[in-house]
Amino acid sequence: MNTHYTLSQLCAEIETVLTEGLEPTYWVQAEISSLSEKGGHLYLELIDAGDNSKSRSKNSFSAKVRATCWQGMKEMLMTYFESETGQHLQVGMRVLVEAEVQFHPVYGLSFSIVGIDPGYTIGELALQRQKTIVQLEADGLMDAQQMLALPTLIKNIAVISSASAAGYGDFSHQLENSGYRFKTGLFGAIMQGDGAEKSIIAALDAIEADEEKWDVVAIIRGGGATSDLNCFDNYTLCAVCAQFSLPIISGIGHTRDVSVLDLVAHEALKTPTAVAEWLIHRMDDQMARIEDLRNRLSRTYDRQIMIRRHRIELLEQRMLACNPERIYQRGYSLLTKNGKIVRSVDELSAGEKVLTHLADGCVQSIVEK
Repeated sequence: MNTHYTLSQLCAEIETVLTEGLEPTYWVQAEISSLSEKGGHLYLELIDAGDNSKSRSKNSFSAKVRATCWQGMKEMLMTYFESETGQHLQVGMRVLVEAEVQFHPVYGLSFSIVGIDPGYTIGELALQRQKTIVQLEADGLMDAQQMLALPTLIKNIAVISSASAAGYGDFSHQLENSGYRFKTGLFGAIMQGDGAEKSIIAALDAIEADEEKWDVVAIIRGGGATSDLNCFDNYTLCAVCAQFSLPIISGIGHTRDVSVLDLVAHEALKTPTAVAEWLIHRMDDQMARIEDLRNRLSRTYDRQIMIRRHRIELLEQRMLACNPERIYQRGYSLLTKNGKIVRSVDELSAGEKVLTHLADGCVQSIVEK
């Protein structure tokens, strides 16, 4: 007959086997699928999506475990991780954590995080970013935006930003006080975290539906942690931006690395304020060119008027030189018969009346011979 165990005995047996068989800690590679904080403690769900994670469905994975980082340890580890990476832990991030695995008869299996390697995460993010760049290059999209010509005067700007963002307020205020009549339209979007890529793409779709109203698109966001800007390294978002029908100007407030979106955008600036300055300076340049052209046209017009005026003066001189009055003043006279100029004596006969024109009057005569 099989030996019977009480539940307590079996759990105690499991605890003994695990305690004796397991190492004190393990370094584990995993992806964060959920993250929450409660009572000062950090609660995570870690998964292993397997080698073919891209082909799996959203809820498909080869392993999953709930983990806890207790308050005292959390504050130390998170400070260390953020100082090294410039990022906060977030869903979707791949991490290398050191964990204690224990079994308790009442609380069951526990997975407590006691260490983290920020270098692993930095490497994973850099690798994913590089994969995005390589794929965009393979698809011929890295320079697609550069094929678009910027309008001579950029006045109508479609803006993708969070409506409440300070960066958007600074951008708008600077344009309003520029002295130029810029027209802007806000297409609100989530600019960080989960759903940012889809939200920004939806804003781009809305702009494209009415694209004839706009000269360029400005994607702007104020400063923040590097992790907040990971969405701008997303392949799908960058591919949509690269192929967009209007020039895209980026100003997403990063202070460290250049995002992939910056690489595919027509123009990349550091901040929303820098985007506004670029637009104003470009308008200054174009207005200066227009003023220069106006001055050149004015000078050309003046020169043409002077040339024409000179020709008129020459014609006037010629006409004056041919004026009979001028001839009379020199002592010459003009002979007419019946209102016609007499050019030869052969045109006259005895007895005909002729008129001699002088400077101060006319003399009527009769031809005798």
